[in-house]
Amino acid sequence: MRRSRRDVQASYPALPIVRFEKDRQALTSYAGLFVFQILFRRLDVKQRLARCFAHLGHAAARAYSLQAVSLTLVLHLLLGHRRLRHLDYYRDDEMVRRTLGLRHLPHVSTVTRSLRAVDERSVDNVRRTTRDLVLDGLAREALPRVTLDFDGSVLSTCSRTTQGTAIGFNKAKKGARSYYPLFATVAQTGQVLDVLHRPGNVHDSNGAKDFALEALDAVKGRLPRAAREARLDSAHFSEQMVEGLAEAGIDFTISVPFERLPALKAMVEQRRRWKRIDGTWSCFDATWAPASWHREHRFLFFRQKKKVPLKGPLQLDLFEPRSHEYEYKVVLAHHAGTPKAVLAFHNGRGAQEDVLGELKSHTQLDYVPTRSLLANRHFLLCSVLAHNLNRELQMRTQMRTQMRTRRVTATRAALWTFRKAGTLVRTLVQRAGRISFPQGTFTITMAANPAAQSEITSMTDRLLAQA
Repeated sequence: MRRSRRDVQASYPALPIVRFEKDRQALTSYAGLFVFQILFRRLDVKQRLARCFAHLGHAAARAYSLQAVSLTLVLHLLLGHRRLRHLDYYRDDEMVRRTLGLRHLPHVSTVTRSLRAVDERSVDNVRRTTRDLVLDGLAREALPRVTLDFDGSVLSTCSRTTQGTAIGFNKAKKGARSYYPLFATVAQTGQVLDVLHRPGNVHDSNGAKDFALEALDAVKGRLPRAAREARLDSAHFSEQMVEGLAEAGIDFTISVPFERLPALKAMVEQRRRWKRIDGTWSCFDATWAPASWHREHRFLFFRQKKKVPLKGPLQLDLFEPRSHEYEYKVVLAHHAGTPKAVLAFHNGRGAQEDVLGELKSHTQLDYVPTRSLLANRHFLLCSVLAHNLNRELQMRTQMRTQMRTRRVTATRAALWTFRKAGTLVRTLVQRAGRISFPQGTFTITMAANPAAQSEITSMTDRLLAQA
């Protein structure tokens, strides 16, 4: 519909008089939050968290129980807030209180005291609950294969007295103390299945074998018929890891470090015939083992042809001269696929970097709130839980006649088209609304924006239709 300039432009000379009412107002800045309220009830999130702290009888009897504080943290991170102090800016929001089931939100000091009251058993229970929620979703979808990616991520802190931190490899903040947790993410859903919390001075492979096998066994226990796959970087390359995964019947690929195995360089230099994969990649296949290993395995050697600008003066009037050189990499593959399939499968693990990036930028994974090790571990798990719940909501509300939005690809890309957590919050959750009770019916009134109305209604209908 075309409009004239007179219809579009207007003058608003008056400035508003701002008033802040102390009385309780039935207003909310997060009117779309009721969608998560429905999801919390569908997943019994409150009851699951309550069971995590059931052994702490004195903590459960408080006005603000540990499960209430934990759910407050999860919602705090879902809304995109970072520091705990930011809770003061929305503590009077009616929809937030209703979602949490609280008449009053806890103060920051209450939250920090509750975090200090968390013990080792509680943290382990929350970790197990987070893993079970992901496994429940995988079982519901009955996926034919589950692919796990394993990688660590540095979480830096400026404090020198934070428990459990250490100075280690830190590319972004050299010399800073940090944690270095290891993450197991599900490629098909982009969720974090499990986390192994570690200090910042450990090698990436520290505790990785047992952690990986435990995560893969958990998948097998819930989806016994699903094929299990794993992808790891060169830091996890060791005979113990390879033999452990092979004996467990896992299809996996691991990047091989050139610098630790000089024999690989000689094999590449002596090779004369390479099998072409496409215009860029070529490869050859070999069965080999390092000298100290007891068994040979399949090694795939890949080279990528890349254009490199020539040094010196350029003939700009004609063309820009370029040379070509090769970049090499080797992958140990316990995988029956063709070299092209193995290459695509292994390169697909880069999607985990996007997941970790979203965790840090939208659910504040990289924020270390306290100096207590157990409190920081618990906060990290709340961040992971917030991310997983966001993905779970989108998985449940994108289903159309039980069909996923994507098919299985060679790179094992996510089966759903996910939006970033911050995008979902800005477009659907952060909407002004008024809460009222006409004839005793709980009602939220929002502006009639066609795009938001259509999507919120669709998401609500799908959530309510599910058992």
